[in-house]
Amino acid sequence: MPVPFEALIPLGLITGFFGASGILFQKLKVSVNEGQPPRYGLDRWDRVMMERDLRLTGTMRGQSHQTTAPAEFSTNSAWDLETEHL
Repeated sequence: MPVPFEALIPLGLITGFFGASGILFQKLKVSVNEGQPPRYGLDRWDRVMMERDLRLTGTMRGQSHQTTAPAEFSTNSAWDLETEHL
């Protein structure tokens, strides 16, 4: 029994749209992560290093090649200041 060619047009459209949306979603994820693949399974150490990179370079994925930290790094502490409650 032959396949009706009319059924191939919607099948091609559906496949094309699913493929295009998958490619666009992947490109969006990569662009959000500054051109690098997304991170999965982050533990506490990874999050601390991401905060350090944010304070050093201004981005979560950026890394610095300088051997010494900039002068601003000593004043932008990651510690939250406690307020005294009387």
